[in-house]
Amino acid sequence: MILTVDVGNTRIKAAVFEGNTVLENFVFEKNELEKKIEKILEKFPNCSDLVVASVGNIDKQSFLTFENELKIHFLTNEDVYPFVNKYATPKTLGIDRMVLASGATLQFPKQNRLVIDVGTCITYDFIDENDNYLGGAISPGLRLRYEALHNYTAKLPLLAFEAPELYIGNSTTQAIHSGVVNGFVYEIDGFIDEYRANFSNFIIILTGGDAVFLAKRLKNTIFANSNFLLESLNQTFQYKIDND
Repeated sequence: MILTVDVGNTRIKAAVFEGNTVLENFVFEKNELEKKIEKILEKFPNCSDLVVASVGNIDKQSFLTFENELKIHFLTNEDVYPFVNKYATPKTLGIDRMVLASGATLQFPKQNRLVIDVGTCITYDFIDENDNYLGGAISPGLRLRYEALHNYTAKLPLLAFEAPELYIGNSTTQAIHSGVVNGFVYEIDGFIDEYRANFSNFIIILTGGDAVFLAKRLKNTIFANSNFLLESLNQTFQYKIDND
């Protein structure tokens, strides 16, 4: 069994795998890390490896606490991946984006792939049908957009995410929800349209915490999987073992 851990900017997600089968998923706060991993290992004592991909600020020692119980692996840019990295600044490419690109390459061979990860930020990552990673885009996620409107204006309130009732917001609250959420959807559809216009044999993979919500609103046909990063982390580790 393998325990995969994705340390994001906001929260931590984890999953236990038996081969490619997910046995259980977990989501928790960063300050709960050691306690949660301890409980996971109590429930799944046959875990042999702990695989970590981290873009968040967290001390590695928190993981190394468990090095007597299982092997611990921190994926980095230096590991072996199933694609050719043609990013102009490859060492600055986030490990989460590399893992997503790896999963897309392994799960959807010989296709042009666009992976859209909706979290604190939205990341777009494109891998062509010849397994070349070409790059993508980064923009603010839903929470950052709400916070920006509040933090950089004098009177706009900080709102929690809510699907807009109307296209035309008939109050300040509804206008914010319409602007943030509809703008979010239009942005993603716009990027997809641009890629579709330039590439055939094309698949779009949507993942992240808001994937299910967005999948119902995008005009484009997509493959939505909120656990795609954790699945990709497991597959990338298996690929690393086979190709090191």
